[in-house]
Amino acid sequence: MSSFATRLQQAGCITDVPGIRAGHARMADRATGCTVILTERGAIAAVDVRGAAPGTRETDLLAPGQLVEHAHAIALCGGSAYGLAAATGVMQWLEERGWGLDTGYARVPIVPAAVLYDLLLGDARIRPDAACGWAACEAAWNSTGPLAQGNAGAGSGAVVGKMFGLDRAMRGGIGSASLRVAGVTVGAVVACNAVGDVRHGGDGRILAGARQSPESLQLCDAQQSLLAGVPPLPALAGANTTIGVIATDAPLSKVQAQRLAMAGHDGLARTITPVHTMSDGDTLFALATGQAASHPGMMVLAVMAAEAVALATVRAVLHATPYAEPGLHLPAAQPLAQSMAS
Repeated sequence: MSSFATRLQQAGCITDVPGIRAGHARMADRATGCTVILTERGAIAAVDVRGAAPGTRETDLLAPGQLVEHAHAIALCGGSAYGLAAATGVMQWLEERGWGLDTGYARVPIVPAAVLYDLLLGDARIRPDAACGWAACEAAWNSTGPLAQGNAGAGSGAVVGKMFGLDRAMRGGIGSASLRVAGVTVGAVVACNAVGDVRHGGDGRILAGARQSPESLQLCDAQQSLLAGVPPLPALAGANTTIGVIATDAPLSKVQAQRLAMAGHDGLARTITPVHTMSDGDTLFALATGQAASHPGMMVLAVMAAEAVALATVRAVLHATPYAEPGLHLPAAQPLAQSMAS
């Protein structure tokens, strides 16, 4: 068994990071929802956007050199740009508890957010709203176990492998993982809704992605198909996207936190092909709670971040379940693997 496969079985969850809580909420009548990462005391925050079609909120203030250094929560949401409304509910939840940036006249919670496009499934008029964001905060605050994975929260309506059309795609989802080295923990949560295929981070085999036809369970390898001259189906920019959060208890500056977010994209590049496309809005946030006394250096932390993101991405599809509605069936990685082996 490869070292990646071993870590895939053993790696924990982003909530293993001291000072971090996480929770999901899902809309009742459609496969969409919100995932909230709460920082119990506020955390140094940064972001790195690599996709060409992101949907975000409060990301400019996270750049090094900007006044605000701490975020109080991060919201990952379905619903495309409409889903950013969920962050308002997160702010309301935080305000009720007196959490936020003290401006002298009021405390203003800092809640950066990113969305993915899941309007392809079900009634697109149903999107995460402020109540959904509030419910995700409640779930995060009251949770006593690891974060649910698969089709929960922001990963409820995720789909991967849409390079040659939705009818040849497969189920995406949300996953989480953590690693601990030299007394420091790095965790990640990733909602994978990529246009590309998702690969195993160890042996490189495709786990979920474009299929050879709507009726087939055989995967076609989108990257190799493109290189062979097979044209992709024209894709709506932003109708995809992988979004996530990297968290650590290491004490970091804002510049270092940004480097951690940048390193996390290496994990996406290992497990999604192609990645960071014109049709994706790939965005990763980084949070540093600073509760560890020291850390092993940025080289080690960057390697941990990339690996945690890779593990979380793979777990997102391995925990996904099939989806069906009239005229559309999206298989999931685990049932597909079982059917191919039988």
